[in-house]
Amino acid sequence: MTPAQLKHIEARLLEERDRTTQLLARFADEHEEEDEQDEAGDLTKMPLHMADQGTDTMQQELDAVMADRESKTLSEIDAALQRLYHEPDRFGICENTGKPIPFERLDIVPWARTC
Repeated sequence: MTPAQLKHIEARLLEERDRTTQLLARFADEHEEEDEQDEAGDLTKMPLHMADQGTDTMQQELDAVMADRESKTLSEIDAALQRLYHEPDRFGICENTGKPIPFERLDIVPWARTC
């Protein structure tokens, strides 16, 4: 990869890292608000119908899955930044084949490890 491409990928990684940390912070804030509502004993959180309760439970589970996925993505981004900073000449090389990962793929998923 050229130095200009490496700089572009670094910018993309930092951009995606920022986006991911903002999403995780939002998930944490929403979870914290729910905990505060529980501690306050606010009865308005309790749904009036069993279907509402099911919907709330489903949304909480979906949020937990999304937060877990974003957390794993953040780990991959951090690992990619570490590879980029410590072994820039090896960055963008497929871990399975040893061939260069196409720049177009890295532009879309800059933390990609494989072709």
